[in-house]
Amino acid sequence: MMLHSGHHFTQVPGPTNIPERVLNAMNRQAVDFNRPDFLAMLEGLYPEIMALFRLQAGQVFIYAANGHGGWEAAISNLLAPGDRVLVPETGQFGRGWAEAAKALGVEVEMLDGDWRRAPDPQALRARLEQDREHAIKAVLLVQVDTASSVTSDVPAFRKAIDDVGHPALLMVDAIAALGAVDMQQSDWGVDVTVAASQKALMLPPGLAFVAVGDKALDAARANRRERYYWDWDRRLESEHYRWFCGTPSISMMYGLREVLDMIAEEGLDAGHRRHARLAEAVRRAVAVWAEGGVLAFNVLEPSERANTVTTIAVPEAIGGEAIRRYCREHFEVSLGGGLARLAKTSFRIGHMGYLNPPMVLGTLGALEASLKALGVPCGTGALDAATDWLAETAPAP
Repeated sequence: MMLHSGHHFTQVPGPTNIPERVLNAMNRQAVDFNRPDFLAMLEGLYPEIMALFRLQAGQVFIYAANGHGGWEAAISNLLAPGDRVLVPETGQFGRGWAEAAKALGVEVEMLDGDWRRAPDPQALRARLEQDREHAIKAVLLVQVDTASSVTSDVPAFRKAIDDVGHPALLMVDAIAALGAVDMQQSDWGVDVTVAASQKALMLPPGLAFVAVGDKALDAARANRRERYYWDWDRRLESEHYRWFCGTPSISMMYGLREVLDMIAEEGLDAGHRRHARLAEAVRRAVAVWAEGGVLAFNVLEPSERANTVTTIAVPEAIGGEAIRRYCREHFEVSLGGGLARLAKTSFRIGHMGYLNPPMVLGTLGALEASLKALGVPCGTGALDAATDWLAETAPAP
């Protein structure tokens, strides 16, 4: 029997590590959610959450749900059965959002992709040019697909819609991006953005955030679909409990308050730079391992690789699951598994949220040791490449 000592590293792409101060903020008795100090805290959350999305006008809604609940909230408020949407294929989560829309009676048209390249805005433009009747009501785009680690160029998709004068709404899943990757909802012309608590926002699973611009709010009021829990107008009623369609997630609200304080202390842009720096350290290591001719980046184009998760392709004969199991059982590091069509031919390193260079280097070291123990051919010097990058980009003494 192995003796487990020290901290287990959880480097899956969600749920991510929760800071101790966030855990401490949540570790309290339930309170009367109508007491003045709690209500004042709630009211203070909303402007700061809008600032995370860089939403200048509109509303943010908070749901007791995961990201899939956020998808359903956006769909049920804006789309009725029989409405048509376009979904650029980014990976499993692009397809997942499409499946959620289909389940609610929406007609879905996929812009097919191969999960190894970012979706093409020009393909969207060409399809919208054909839609002279404006039957397409919305475009559902995933900013970072956690399964493939593909990153989409959100402003380019907005431009493609605008260039042909199409009225389609742009709805963006930023679940694996918000807090780690730039999202400028208003300036980019995004109508709705969905996010969730368990990724770069450093909270447990359980909260979904839907940021809604004024155009989308108007569209929701014109939508004929019946809904109750997800309904935005109900959540804009004056009583505080209506903001949550009932009892709020009290402990999570205290945790969220602490997370927003931490983001403000670091600075949102500084947090984006930290994520980019740590992601590049991971990529430097993976690039060296790939010299062995066995491992490879799932995303082929370097500029399209995510700063929150890296999906590593591996031959099915070796299997990503075998690597993950060895790393977890013998080196106390949990990595993400491959999903859907990548289930047998990939594994993933999550690098978002509460994360620093020693955590990244420890993860890379454990993974390299696992690869060597399993006899997986790899290039040499991966950790040197990662540490050299971190040294080059460290603050001057």
